[in-house]
Amino acid sequence: MSSTSKAAVMFSIEVITLPVSDVERALRFYVDRVGFTLDVDYSPNDAFRVVQLTPPGSGCSIQIGRGSTPPRDRSAISISSSPTLRPCTAICSNVESKSVKSGIRFPLMPGTGVLHPGSSRRTGDYASFAHFSDPDGNSWVLQERGYRNL
Repeated sequence: MSSTSKAAVMFSIEVITLPVSDVERALRFYVDRVGFTLDVDYSPNDAFRVVQLTPPGSGCSIQIGRGSTPPRDRSAISISSSPTLRPCTAICSNVESKSVKSGIRFPLMPGTGVLHPGSSRRTGDYASFAHFSDPDGNSWVLQERGYRNL
């Protein structure tokens, strides 16, 4: 590409790969506890399995598996950080409806970083948060948006 040409490149994040130690346990967690939809569960042999799950209404899915994702065992990888998702934010229409939350919190004074217990429905979208981690320590933040449009 020449320095005078500025072509726009569009990106779309459609899959996030999560490292997990037990594919079946993670699959049950994301389907039964979080409510994700199972899209694909493909395993042509014992060494390879890919499972793709999508949150309801999302354009982005997660993948877990065997032979296609980084191993959970730190000694088996050459990166220095923990092989877990730290954290990923998912937007949802109602944080109070999720059974995996750690408690709903909102900023009393935005910008201070101090979160208080309870919902911020009086202050509007993007202000209520809930947190959870899967059995492998992959952490998620749920941020509420659009609850008034239900």
